Amino acid sequence: MKKWLRENLFRSYLDGVVTLVSAALAIWILTQLWNFVFVTGRWEIIQVNLKLLLVGRFPEESMWLVGLSMISLAFFIGLAAGSLRSTGLKSRKVTEIAIDVTRRFGLLLLLAAAIIYLAGTLDALLAGLQVFAALAVGRLLGGLKTTITWLKPIPKALWLALWALLPIASIGFTLSVASLEEWGGFLINFYIAIVSIVLCFPLGILLALGRRSSFPVVRLLSTTYIELIRGAPLFVLLLLAGVALEFFIPPEIAPDVIFRSVTVFTLFTGAYLAEIIRGGLQSIPKGQTEAGKALGLSTVKIIYLITLPQALRNVIPAQIGQFISLFKDTTLAGAALSVFEVLNIGKAITKQDDFLGQGMIYESLAFVALLFWVGSFVMSRESQRLEKKLGVGVR
Repeated sequence: MKKWLRENLFRSYLDGVVTLVSAALAIWILTQLWNFVFVTGRWEIIQVNLKLLLVGRFPEESMWLVGLSMISLAFFIGLAAGSLRSTGLKSRKVTEIAIDVTRRFGLLLLLAAAIIYLAGTLDALLAGLQVFAALAVGRLLGGLKTTITWLKPIPKALWLALWALLPIASIGFTLSVASLEEWGGFLINFYIAIVSIVLCFPLGILLALGRRSSFPVVRLLSTTYIELIRGAPLFVLLLLAGVALEFFIPPEIAPDVIFRSVTVFTLFTGAYLAEIIRGGLQSIPKGQTEAGKALGLSTVKIIYLITLPQALRNVIPAQIGQFISLFKDTTLAGAALSVFEVLNIGKAITKQDDFLGQGMIYESLAFVALLFWVGSFVMSRESQRLEKKLGVGVR
């Protein structure tokens, strides 16, 4: 221990001074944070407005639909994780699985526990347990896909596509009961991010392939689109979608602000993903393509089977970074399109009669920041886990 401290923290007098100053600063910051969270923080503004911050103005009598959609989504996530697990891995003990889940999703569990504590109701506890149970059942069912003989021949893509109908149907049913105008809070940030990520990924791949195409027209159109979109600020595009669109489309047939937000985020992020994926394609040696041609493969098969999988693998960090940026940028929809998202609500609740002029903006913004930080951190850690599993950067 002394040898490690000397080599890493106290190698010289300057290193020792920097170490002591940094340690003192870290202790002071942690002390202030502890006092803010557990001593001086007035979290009653979060307790009173917890439902508003999480789901906005969603009707109280239809809240069970939100729970149903979250349970079905958790089930599908667990199923996908179990189905995509590599076969041939040694079985693990229950304690090892519990430790792994805690290490990967411990922050999410702590956040869920904090929300249940702030809610202070039995319904919130039951909802949390149901989501966790759905995740575990989905994980178990997904694992059976790799072990049961008559399920193995089913293609994984078809298997996941069939089960994806469950969350899609539950969300669609929720929309049929409560319109998007009634959605809000962190729920709308979450769904805008999820839908935009799902849509922008194939768009980015097509644009990247189009920019490298040998057809001049396709290459010109892809390049023009990418450069135009990447050259415009996201906030300006959102403002155009909110204001300028109605100059060209009659207001009675114009899409709602949620649809506009998803469209802008998809088109904007797709352009950036295209450049990321194009960089990955350029990193593939020409020998890979030449080997495919030598085997008699068509251009489509060479792209689908050889170059594109390697390119996507090589740029996983940049892709996840762009997705995290998209997740955080969903708050811009509130400022540009007046979407009733969580940051808008966080600022609005401080103007309620019970909290006006009491300086509770710090508690409100801290809670909003915690939601986004936990989501971004978990995405980042899962990205690192995927990189390690696929051997990104390892030759």
